[in-house]
Amino acid sequence: MLRVARELTRARIAYYGPRDAVMELCYDKLRATRLAEAEGIACPRTMLGDVAAAFDFPLVVKPRRGSDSIGLRLLRKGPLPARYRTSEYLVQEVVRGREITVALIGTRIGGPLELALPAGATYSFTRKYLRRPRREPLQDLALGTRVRDTALQLARLFAVDWAARVDFICAPGGRLCFLECDVAPMIAPASAFAESLAAAGIKRAEQLRLLAS
Repeated sequence: MLRVARELTRARIAYYGPRDAVMELCYDKLRATRLAEAEGIACPRTMLGDVAAAFDFPLVVKPRRGSDSIGLRLLRKGPLPARYRTSEYLVQEVVRGREITVALIGTRIGGPLELALPAGATYSFTRKYLRRPRREPLQDLALGTRVRDTALQLARLFAVDWAARVDFICAPGGRLCFLECDVAPMIAPASAFAESLAAAGIKRAEQLRLLAS
């Protein structure tokens, strides 16, 4: 998708979707994480795989670039396999808590959804798209406000210019950590993106109008 966006931009062909520069930023997870941290937004402790020798297990390992949690693994014990000890992989602390996602289009923000993951499970690609957990509107109104405000702050920081779905995890003590900003999310009627917007009263017809405007 990034290559297509680059070619369309180079050819000066108009399209509906994110700019290539926005995709490049958000899909470089280290760069996005460091920008968020610099703005005072909490993130899991993150290091490149080639300098993470002192990282405590268990830990999460994932490709530095990409989206949708593709390649994400939970490693319960060491040592870190050699294939991950490169600058193309990230190592992160394991944060346990409530997994939350929220959608936005421009300045229109959806309702946060809480994901009913099994205890100890990670929100991997398989969990996102093949073995989807139950999704429910977040009942904690104060936490919901924090999620929405932080998602909008991140959208401004990353210069999101189309649609996005932002993932968080909230630890038991209230630490709300940014995990990922997907700026080319699945937008089908049954997607978390569409469900989040609907939870905020943005019906399907209005979603499609915003996506195509």
